This record gives sequence, structure tokens and C-alpha cells, in this order.
Amino acid sequence: LPDGQTLLLPPVILAELGKDPQKPTVCFYGHVDVQPAKKEDGWKTDPYTLTEINGGYLIIGNLYGRGATDNKGPVLAWINAVETFRALKLAMPVNFKFVIEGMEEAGSLGLEKLLEEEKQCFFADVDCFVISDNLWLSKRKPALTYGTRGNACFFVEVK
Repeated sequence: LPDGQTLLLPPVILAELGKDPQKPTVCFYGHVDVQPAKKEDGWKTDPYTLTEINGGYLIIGNLYGRGATDNKGPVLAWINAVETFRALKLAMPVNFKFVIEGMEEAGSLGLEKLLEEEKQCFFADVDCFVISDNLWLSKRKPALTYGTRGNACFFVEVK
């Protein structure tokens, strides 16, 4: 910091579920930090309080809050998917690994070092990565991430 003080970086969460060698291993990446926001920026509600609008009895409304789509919502969606498989006592189709960080909005400080340190251990059996840090263009056009920051490019056909 400018005053010479040193702060520790927040921990990166590494988690795994399943170690079946017959199944592929998918590693999901997400972040839970957010850009700063103030109500004066145009928020109808407190940006740091998740608020449901237009919901009713047994109907889920729209959820408003800083990070609801970038990227806390997508992180929670993957965790809820795993929770659903477990609640229904269904076998997971893949082994899951999770990397959840809290410094993405500040350039992922410390993440590269962690990835390098863990490439032969935690990441050694990963077959593919899923990064759902993106946005939907509308309520009818979901996003499909097919490359990030030049790291990966490939052709995908969705039917």
C-alpha cells in the first residue's frame, strides 16, 4: 500500500468432489469479488444487499445486487447443480474441481503463482476448464463462452 503497509491476499478456494478415474474431471473457475458501486450510480436498491423485485408467493422475481451476474450468481449455479445431484442421490457424470477467487476484479493478484504451484498436484488430472464469467445479451440469448483473453480458441457447434 502507499503507506508501506502490507496486506495478505484473500485465500483462493480449491475444492474437489469425486475422484473416479473412469470419469473426466472438469475444473470450474469463478470469482466472488465485485467492482465498487454506490446507490447514486443508478441502483434502485442498496447494491450490496441482494434484493428480490417482482417476486411473489412461489414465484422467484428478479434478483438485484452487486455481483449477482458477475460472478456470484454463476458460481452459485454450479454449486447448486452439484447440490441437486447429491440431493437426488444421482451419480455425478464428472469429477468436479472448483477454483474460486476473490481478486479477479483487481487483476487476479496471486492467482498465477497458485496455478503454477498446483499444476502438478491439484490440476494434474483436469481434463477441461469451465469459465462462466460472462454476461447474457438478453433474456432470450444465453452466453456461450468459447475463449477468454486469447487463452483458448476452438470451434463449437451447438444444436
